[in-house]
Amino acid sequence: MPKPPQQPKIYHITHVDNLQAIAASGRLLSDARLAELGGPSEMVGMSHIKARRMTGINLEECYPEDYVGQYVPFYFCPRSVMLYLIYARNHELIYKGGQGPIVHLQADLAAVVEWAESKDRRWAFSLSNAGAYGVEFRNDLDQLNEVNWPAVAANDWRNAAVKHGKQAEFLVRNSFPWHLVERIGVYSNAIAQQAAQAISAAKHQPQVEILREWYYP
Repeated sequence: MPKPPQQPKIYHITHVDNLQAIAASGRLLSDARLAELGGPSEMVGMSHIKARRMTGINLEECYPEDYVGQYVPFYFCPRSVMLYLIYARNHELIYKGGQGPIVHLQADLAAVVEWAESKDRRWAFSLSNAGAYGVEFRNDLDQLNEVNWPAVAANDWRNAAVKHGKQAEFLVRNSFPWHLVERIGVYSNAIAQQAAQAISAAKHQPQVEILREWYYP
């Protein structure tokens, strides 16, 4: 399997309407923590898969007592398979507003791991969709070469094996600090302005960039 990029980045997607609360609180929260607080302003996933992540899929190889829903999820790429479902307004999605208001929060994998280990915070990554049965997990950076990096980078993922590998995730237990977000990728100037306004009161203000190549088609 090809080696990982020299400086891998990770990406969390959320609705722009969630940004103000995230920046104000200084952290992203796992679905389990969000559920305790009544949920996000805009939920963009599939309810049955979120439920499965909460109680049906544990991190068997790493932390068998933990469930995926207890972790904040990131992809290893922008323009994810999930974003395509949002773009296509898949009928199973809770959210039907399309990809325009969805923002990408980018962080540096090495910096995240360094922070997590300094805080004794659990982290892991999956080799495929962490919401699917049979997924495998790892928690050693020396195992990053097990991720299918060509699939992660692929824009054409109609092949089942490519689609499987592209959905690999990086996970951080409970919460993720806002100060580790390096930049915010958005679809349009209007959303860039909305995102900038949403984080304007925060001490940490990552750069907001219009990055259409992170979106479909």
